[in-house]
Amino acid sequence: MRPKGRSLRPKGKEWDKMVSGELYDPRDPHLTARRMRARELLRHYNGSTEAERGRRDRILRQLLGLAGDDLWIEPPFFCDYGTNIQVGHNVFFNFNCVVLDVAEVALGDRVFVGPAVQIYTADHLQEAAARRADLEFGRPVRIGSDVWIGGGALILPGVSIGSRSVIGAGSVVTRDVPDDVLAAGNPTRIIRELGQDRRR
Repeated sequence: MRPKGRSLRPKGKEWDKMVSGELYDPRDPHLTARRMRARELLRHYNGSTEAERGRRDRILRQLLGLAGDDLWIEPPFFCDYGTNIQVGHNVFFNFNCVVLDVAEVALGDRVFVGPAVQIYTADHLQEAAARRADLEFGRPVRIGSDVWIGGGALILPGVSIGSRSVIGAGSVVTRDVPDDVLAAGNPTRIIRELGQDRRR
C-alpha cells in the first residue's frame, strides 16, 4: 500500500533550485512562507496530547510529503518544510528529533529513529567569501528499510544508509553506510556485518 501524502509540491524558482541541489536563496519570500507553514503545523503537533492520536495523524499528513501507515513521531519534532520528507510504513521517531529537509529525506519501512537524532540535508559553501552571498544548497538523505538509528546520531547531507543496518548512538554519519552492518563512531565506521537472523 502506497504511503499517503500531498501529491502536489510547492512551486517557485528558488524552491525548484533548492530541491534540485542548486544554490538557492533561503530568504526568498515563497520559501519563508513554506517554513512558516511548517512551523505552524509543528506548533500544533508539538502541543498535542497522547489522547489526540487522530489529530496528530492529520497534522503529519498535512506536513509531510509522504507518510506511511502506523507512523509515530514523539513530540517535540522539528523540520524545515516537511514536504520533502517521505516515510514508509511502521516508522517511529523518538523525542526531540530534527530533520532539515531542504532536499529529500526518504525513509523506508520499519525504521526506528532514536531520541535527539538529527538528519541534515542543508549544506553551505566552505569558502567564507562565497558564504557571504547567503546562498545554500542541499543534498538528499536516503535511509532503507528496517534501519535502527541510535539516540543522538547525526546524519549529514548526501548520506545513504542501507537496509537492515544499525547506526550506533551518538554516531556522526559522514559517508554512505551499506546494507546489513553495524556502524558507529565519529566519523562513523563499520564495526561488523549483521546477519539477518543475528541479534545485536
